[in-house]
Amino acid sequence: MHSIQLPNIMTDLKPGEGKVTVDTYCIMCHSLDYITMQPNFSRAQWTATVNKMIKTFGAPINDKDAKIIINYLDMQYGTRQ
Repeated sequence: MHSIQLPNIMTDLKPGEGKVTVDTYCIMCHSLDYITMQPNFSRAQWTATVNKMIKTFGAPINDKDAKIIINYLDMQYGTRQ
Protein backbone atom coordinates (compact mmCIF):
# COMPACT_ATOMS: atom_id res chain seq x y z
CA MET A 1 0.00 0.00 0.00
CA HIS A 2 1.26 3.46 -0.90
CA SER A 3 0.42 6.61 0.93
CA ILE A 4 1.14 10.24 0.38
CA GLN A 5 1.10 13.16 2.73
CA LEU A 6 -0.48 16.29 1.37
CA PRO A 7 0.75 19.67 2.55
CA ASN A 8 -1.39 21.56 5.03
CA ILE A 9 -2.07 24.83 3.23
CA MET A 10 -3.64 27.46 5.43
CA THR A 11 -5.60 30.25 3.81
CA ASP A 12 -5.73 33.45 5.77
CA LEU A 13 -8.76 35.52 4.88
CA LYS A 14 -8.68 39.30 4.85
CA PRO A 15 -9.24 40.88 8.26
CA GLY A 16 -12.63 42.40 8.89
CA GLU A 17 -15.82 42.20 10.89
CA GLY A 18 -17.25 38.72 10.53
CA LYS A 19 -13.98 36.96 9.69
CA VAL A 20 -14.18 34.69 12.75
CA THR A 21 -17.70 33.60 11.77
CA VAL A 22 -16.57 32.85 8.21
CA ASP A 23 -13.52 30.97 9.49
CA THR A 24 -15.71 28.95 11.86
CA TYR A 25 -18.50 27.92 9.50
CA CYS A 26 -17.00 27.79 6.01
CA ILE A 27 -14.03 25.59 6.91
CA MET A 28 -16.47 22.94 8.18
CA CYS A 29 -17.23 21.92 4.59
CA HIS A 30 -14.49 23.25 2.33
CA SER A 31 -11.15 24.96 2.16
CA LEU A 32 -11.19 28.72 2.59
CA ASP A 33 -9.43 28.83 -0.79
CA TYR A 34 -12.90 28.42 -2.27
CA ILE A 35 -13.64 31.94 -1.07
CA THR A 36 -10.42 33.57 -2.21
CA MET A 37 -10.50 32.05 -5.70
CA GLN A 38 -13.97 33.39 -6.51
CA PRO A 39 -14.37 36.50 -8.62
CA ASN A 40 -15.59 39.61 -6.81
CA PHE A 41 -19.25 38.71 -6.52
CA SER A 42 -22.05 41.18 -5.99
CA ARG A 43 -23.91 41.06 -2.68
CA ALA A 44 -26.74 39.19 -4.42
CA GLN A 45 -24.29 36.58 -5.70
CA TRP A 46 -22.71 36.09 -2.25
CA THR A 47 -26.20 35.84 -0.75
CA ALA A 48 -27.16 33.18 -3.29
CA THR A 49 -23.92 31.30 -2.64
CA VAL A 50 -24.36 31.29 1.14
CA ASN A 51 -28.02 30.26 0.78
CA LYS A 52 -26.96 27.41 -1.53
CA MET A 53 -24.47 26.21 1.10
CA ILE A 54 -27.26 26.19 3.70
CA LYS A 55 -30.24 24.92 1.70
CA THR A 56 -28.58 22.60 -0.82
CA PHE A 57 -25.53 21.36 1.03
CA GLY A 58 -26.90 21.50 4.57
CA ALA A 59 -24.42 23.91 6.16
CA PRO A 60 -25.54 24.39 9.78
CA ILE A 61 -25.65 28.19 9.68
CA ASN A 62 -28.43 30.16 11.38
CA ASP A 63 -29.94 33.31 9.86
CA LYS A 64 -27.96 35.68 12.09
CA ASP A 65 -24.61 34.13 11.19
CA ALA A 66 -25.57 33.87 7.51
CA LYS A 67 -26.03 37.66 7.46
CA ILE A 68 -22.64 38.14 9.13
CA ILE A 69 -21.01 35.86 6.55
CA ILE A 70 -22.69 37.61 3.63
CA ASN A 71 -21.69 41.05 4.95
CA TYR A 72 -18.08 39.93 5.40
CA LEU A 73 -17.87 38.33 1.95
CA ASP A 74 -19.43 41.38 0.31
CA MET A 75 -17.08 43.80 2.07
CA GLN A 76 -13.86 41.80 1.68
CA TYR A 77 -14.37 39.77 -1.50
CA GLY A 78 -17.25 41.47 -3.26
CA THR A 79 -18.21 44.39 -5.39
CA ARG A 80 -20.14 45.99 -2.49
CA GLN A 81 -23.12 46.34 -4.82
